[in-house]
Amino acid sequence: MDRIYFDNAATTALDKEVLDAMLPYMTTHFGNPSSIYSYGRESRLAVENARKIVAKLLNAHPGEIFFTSGGTESNNTAILSAIRDLGCKHIITSPIEHHAVLHTVEHYDHTDNVTSSYVKLSPDGHIDLGDLEEQLAAQKERCLVSLMHANNEIGNLLPIKAVGNLCNKYNAIFHSDCVQTVGHYPIDLRKIPVHFISAAGHKFHGPKGVGILYVNDNIRIKPFIFGGGQERNMRAGTENLYGIVGLAKALELAMTNYDKDSQYIQSLKTYMIGELRKNIKSVQFNGDQEGKCLYTVLSVAFPKTEKSEMILFNLDIHHICVSGGSACSSGADAGSHVIRAINNNPNLVTVRFSFSKHNTKEEVDAVVAKLQELI
Repeated sequence: MDRIYFDNAATTALDKEVLDAMLPYMTTHFGNPSSIYSYGRESRLAVENARKIVAKLLNAHPGEIFFTSGGTESNNTAILSAIRDLGCKHIITSPIEHHAVLHTVEHYDHTDNVTSSYVKLSPDGHIDLGDLEEQLAAQKERCLVSLMHANNEIGNLLPIKAVGNLCNKYNAIFHSDCVQTVGHYPIDLRKIPVHFISAAGHKFHGPKGVGILYVNDNIRIKPFIFGGGQERNMRAGTENLYGIVGLAKALELAMTNYDKDSQYIQSLKTYMIGELRKNIKSVQFNGDQEGKCLYTVLSVAFPKTEKSEMILFNLDIHHICVSGGSACSSGADAGSHVIRAINNNPNLVTVRFSFSKHNTKEEVDAVVAKLQELI
């Protein structure tokens, strides 16, 4: 049996066209972008062209786009810069952020003169905007608000403009982890009041190990890696040339095909919800699955039985790739902090299915049939 890959929120397959765009920079165009001879200038041009493409697609200025090693580095940088350079003394975040945000916030809460708090969540996992405003109004110190645009486990979407407007009202810095939404939704950074966003190429059929940090022109931050002039003196180190080229190409393809791909993927998700309801009794869904939610992610809760406890292993044995919680910490399964925060029911077993344009209805049928057997 061929492998069925339903874990696209963890990473996606590299598009053939993206690989084709990258190959010349892995072979003949290998010059260092910092070198002054023609080989180097070609590489420099490739980096700056990529920056222009990304900026245009996100409606930002090229000067606001910095290439990083991925979402984790971008999140770390935004949080550090807000504390170190922008005077933020209190961080408001949520208990369901990615660990790249939560662990960073915990680190600074323990070490610096920084405090942090969590915003309340509704039972279906959405941010309580009323509580966010109360917390912002009560703070004497300048705040950083770090809330993800879409949750990587349950898929809930943040009303990002509303949060940005609240941050403006209280002079707070706003950072949003957009790793699950850049490349999956049109994002217009001129229309969203946000200071920092993070994204990662491998979530939208680009290469791993490359991401972006958007830094709004109205703020000034210091370098986050020292020792060279790269990325306009902000991030020292020889650029990940082919990664940068690949990310820009992947984003371009994703946005060109957005309407077609998003409708198709949404139809697969809707179909799977229907099939699960029809075939597996007492199935439940985590988060706001049929409301304000990613079209790529479906978080399903099955009744806990001796069989269902081993569901991930059994699906894996049958060549079906899914995730239990968040893939970024799958080594020792400590359970999911996201599911604990919104639905702490020990009698349910959660499986996350996440889809891409490469998936098919036949695969959904095969997975639902296998789930029936296993549960």
